[in-house]
Amino acid sequence: MDATRVTEQPTSFERPQGADPAEGRGALRHTPKQLGGSAALPVQARTDGTPSGPGTTAPCGKGNKGKEHPVNGPEHSQPAAAEPGAHRPRPAPEGIPPQPGAEQERAPGGQERRTGRPLPPGRPTPMRRDGDRLRFVGAATRRIARGLDLDEIVMGLCRATVPTFSDAILVYLRDPLPVGDERPTGPVVLRLRRTDRIPEERDTDGVLLPPAFEQEPEPSALAELSSLTTELCEVRPGGALNEVLRGVRPVFADAPAARAALPELLGEGAETVVPSGQHAILAPLRGRRRVIGAALFLRRPERLAFEADDLLVAAQLATHSALGIDKAVLYGREAYIADELQRTMLPETLPRPTGVRLASRYLPAAETARVGGDWYDAIPLPGSRVALVVGDVMGHSMTSAAIMGQLRTTAQTLAGLDLPPQEVLHHLDEQAQRLGTDRMATCLYAVYDPVTHRITIANAGHPPPVLLHLGGRAEVLRVPPGAPIGVGGVDFEAVELDAPAGATLLLYTDGLVESRLRDVWTGIEQLREKLAATAQLTGPDHPPPLEALCDEVLDMLGPGDRDDDIALLAARFDGIAPSDVAFWRLEPEETAPGQARRLARRALARWDLEDLSDSVELLVSEVVTNAVRYASRPVTLRLLRTDVLRCEVGDDVPQLPRLRQARATDEGGRGLYLVNRLARRWGATRLSTGKVVWFELNRS
Repeated sequence: MDATRVTEQPTSFERPQGADPAEGRGALRHTPKQLGGSAALPVQARTDGTPSGPGTTAPCGKGNKGKEHPVNGPEHSQPAAAEPGAHRPRPAPEGIPPQPGAEQERAPGGQERRTGRPLPPGRPTPMRRDGDRLRFVGAATRRIARGLDLDEIVMGLCRATVPTFSDAILVYLRDPLPVGDERPTGPVVLRLRRTDRIPEERDTDGVLLPPAFEQEPEPSALAELSSLTTELCEVRPGGALNEVLRGVRPVFADAPAARAALPELLGEGAETVVPSGQHAILAPLRGRRRVIGAALFLRRPERLAFEADDLLVAAQLATHSALGIDKAVLYGREAYIADELQRTMLPETLPRPTGVRLASRYLPAAETARVGGDWYDAIPLPGSRVALVVGDVMGHSMTSAAIMGQLRTTAQTLAGLDLPPQEVLHHLDEQAQRLGTDRMATCLYAVYDPVTHRITIANAGHPPPVLLHLGGRAEVLRVPPGAPIGVGGVDFEAVELDAPAGATLLLYTDGLVESRLRDVWTGIEQLREKLAATAQLTGPDHPPPLEALCDEVLDMLGPGDRDDDIALLAARFDGIAPSDVAFWRLEPEETAPGQARRLARRALARWDLEDLSDSVELLVSEVVTNAVRYASRPVTLRLLRTDVLRCEVGDDVPQLPRLRQARATDEGGRGLYLVNRLARRWGATRLSTGKVVWFELNRS
């Protein structure tokens, strides 16, 4: 083995050992270069703390406790120059004392054999100076502070302390963890969150261990501790564990309070394998307002025991960990509330209106900020129509999400009144001004009619939609841009365009097409090209599947393109064929119900649905009778044959009918009761010109 070779022994399952006592999980061990034909001995110490071998650091007596004086020897001379190409060893960190318990191999006769082999791994570094402890605490707290969530903070505590400060650690946290000013109800329960310890046997790549360490090791008490420890522990009021936790300060395991608390924390079986004396420290974890857990630091009996100053180190580690856990819990609760708020603001599922298929996507601006002002919606309207809405409120805060929810609710209410798209945007603009002078949003509102195959669109400062035709041609629809919602004092225009069967309309927010790397119109052109290229993959006669199309559209986002949240709504227009529609106008006369029955019977015969004739005639007669009784203008009757049979009766009376239980002496009031019993679904919708009462029947 080359004398200049540096061997770093890993002391954890995840990271090799480095120079920093907390960052690298231990001190660096290396073999100095041979001088004068003999290898320099590694700096070592026996388990009792006395030096073994020349060139070590000898502690002074009681009068100079805490100070160390180097003993001059050949090992402290300047080493010879390294051979060309040899690895240059890093110097050992300043102030790191010798490793304990690392005896050298001895030849027969008691003579030390200088083999140059590395020391066995897993030896904690005793800290004899205050500077050592300060450097360790600083590095450990920096590592703990790097964690953002609960698991990262607890893991940072374990990795920073094992093996530099202890051979093993057990971390208990309250279950559930209190959040902020919450006062948990019920008993205090501690759950074992994480354990960590030095492994019993670990080898490094290309490193040969001495024969003494090549044997199969026997499981130590610390290895058995994790299997014996109970996962849950209830803190009894007035018990020993409760008193230790209330005291906040770390204590040695041999303290009277700790001896009584450990069986309660670990269980009777695990307490027997805890090292005796000052080889264990129990440290409560106190957050900002209360104790939230406990940490147990353990050292093997053959290692150096903890000292009084190590209690201060344990207190610092416990305090920084507890405060970090408090912040992580608060952050997790805030993120959960924001995520739930955003989730409830968006539609949980999309409706399945007649003649149109829908798909949607929503992507937040970042995983750490899941709230935003983007939204989409699909609202069924009377006459088998559907309103398609997409909007974007300025900002990415909780306030933006709340305003988005109010505007979305307002749009749903206005859609229920069956107002024209431009009137809907006008009322949304008024609502935004009532919410505040700086509440700005963009919105696009479209209404699709599957019977006429037409779509009416009004825009309020939103990017224009893209229409993908069945043949694969994609075009950006020319709609009036309009002013954003919240400006006030502006008019909105609506345009009516063809919506051929098989075409796909794509509504989106500006986060899809605009970023720091491109402007809006460049992104819109890229979106159009992406849609056209995707349509070519399925051929001119088959439109691409909606879900796959949405995924392909989102794939156009490259690195750096996610500056804003994204809402995407895709609508595939299937329409209703003219042969599946029957429409009539009936004068409000006494003969209208009989005429409606005859017309419905003829339409059902033409569609081979004679099995539904009796039910349809009865229900149509009841609904038309109620309409004729109060209407002053002609009554409309329309039958639609899709996957179900739908009947719609319209009149000019805005009052909606309501279901009520007729008494035995009443002459009327049973029409809607029959509709409710026989129909698959039914409803009534108020229009700007009156109302529509509809019902559906299964075709089979």
